Amino acid sequence: MGNTRTDTFLITGGSGYFGYRLACSLHKKGAKIILFDVAPPSQGAPEGIVFLQGDIREYAQVEKAVSGVDCVFHIASYGMSGREQLNRRLIEAVNVQGTENVLKACVEKAVPRLVYTSTFNVVFGGQVIENGDESLPYLPLHLHPDHYSRTKSMAEMAVMKANGSALMDGSGVLRTCALRPAGIYGPGEQRHLPRIVGYIEKGIFRFVYGKPCSLVEFVHVDNLVSAHELAAEALTPQQQHRSAGQAYFISDGRPVNNFEFFRPLVEGLGYPFPKLRLPLALIYFFAFLTEMTHHLVGPLYNFQPLLTRTEVYKTGVTHYFSMAKAKAELGYEPQEHNLDEVVQWFRSKGHGKKPHSSCLKRLLLDGLLVAAFVAMALSYLPVAGS
Repeated sequence: MGNTRTDTFLITGGSGYFGYRLACSLHKKGAKIILFDVAPPSQGAPEGIVFLQGDIREYAQVEKAVSGVDCVFHIASYGMSGREQLNRRLIEAVNVQGTENVLKACVEKAVPRLVYTSTFNVVFGGQVIENGDESLPYLPLHLHPDHYSRTKSMAEMAVMKANGSALMDGSGVLRTCALRPAGIYGPGEQRHLPRIVGYIEKGIFRFVYGKPCSLVEFVHVDNLVSAHELAAEALTPQQQHRSAGQAYFISDGRPVNNFEFFRPLVEGLGYPFPKLRLPLALIYFFAFLTEMTHHLVGPLYNFQPLLTRTEVYKTGVTHYFSMAKAKAELGYEPQEHNLDEVVQWFRSKGHGKKPHSSCLKRLLLDGLLVAAFVAMALSYLPVAGS
């Protein structure tokens, strides 16, 4: 990045996996970095990177954080997966109100650039999309199967609307853009991969679902870092602000079946890959029942759902997008990665199949699995006399 050496970047959600990787990359290039998050990074910030504890739901804290900043990477969000997806109030407070606070503070404190980390989900709600591009309209808000996707869409719309807003000190205007990444992976990722490995090790990952030809996308963390750096650069006067007001789909550019993507991880940890394939509709119904159960008992016992409806769609329904716009306007060139380094990372943490695992435990899990799906199948049958 040509002008990074004198720039100061604020990264909201900077203690998270991706935000921290972005911070380290920019720091190596000579930029000044401020991490803004509710908790410090677990691995500690490298020397020269400033951590500022704060909450984007609190405007005064956000306003203080953006003072003197050249560009904001707004990554902080809540409710992406698992039981988090079911906490509607917190999702809206962080994703919508938090984004409005960041945008308002940028205008008040004359921050000229903002890059927003959005999601594929702003256009996807379970329908098949093949090689879609940025001309696709936002999915109508009432059609989103989860509140996270709905609020991310609302936040992205607010970011797009804020592009061109006059800065309070009269120095110019705020330039904004949005990146829509696929599912993020890489060594040390803490949100999705540990959950998947947990299912594998507990013997829960005993089936796949959907059609073998269904295709989805992923993005390696280093490719996503590169895309964000390029997007911020493309907001500058030197680059004619060419990314201003624009959204970009970002992935590795290699559509793949969701379960086949994870095969190297399953087998790399010494486990057999499931042979049983179940219908997507059955798994969706199971996820629906799980969400309803969580709604009833969640206040007393906030359990982790095996899957949510949105996760079923995201993993079992074809949706992938063209990188043409990101390549042409940002110069984005995704590098090729695989799961080898992810497997090595988990093995270094003591994961992997242990010898002499209990056959009785495996048989019990298989029995429970069969019983659960028989119960679901029976629930479709009409009640006698009705």
